[in-house]
Amino acid sequence: MAFGRLTRQPAPKPMSDINMTPLIDVMLVLLVIFIITAPLMASSLRLNLPKAQGAAPSDSTTVLAISVDPGGQLYLQDQKIDAVHLTEQAKAAAQRSPETEVQLRADQSVPYGRVAELIGLLQDAGLSRIGFVTSGTPTDPPAGP
Repeated sequence: MAFGRLTRQPAPKPMSDINMTPLIDVMLVLLVIFIITAPLMASSLRLNLPKAQGAAPSDSTTVLAISVDPGGQLYLQDQKIDAVHLTEQAKAAAQRSPETEVQLRADQSVPYGRVAELIGLLQDAGLSRIGFVTSGTPTDPPAGP
């Protein structure tokens, strides 16, 4: 057996470049996830609508969706708004098209007086087509006189 001197090879140089491909792949996946989930998060207003049986919503081309949450806060197309700006928006919609339909969604815990005030505000602005949006069918029939 010959014992010779083992030659030592120099160690490889460390790699100083960053591989960008995995980073770009992860970023594209995150981008796709955000693109898919963003529209789902847009409708965040949760209302406990009263249950009633009624007609199907009309296919009117101009619709104003107004919501009232349990605290009495007003929303126009799911955007928070105060009564003054709502009146301005309603007047502008009535001037554009007098046949504009208002779809009113009010939580069942909202007092009737608040809903009546809102209806009066909309009628003063020139909108007379007001529909109440409910969910499902009633669990108990309304009490008769």
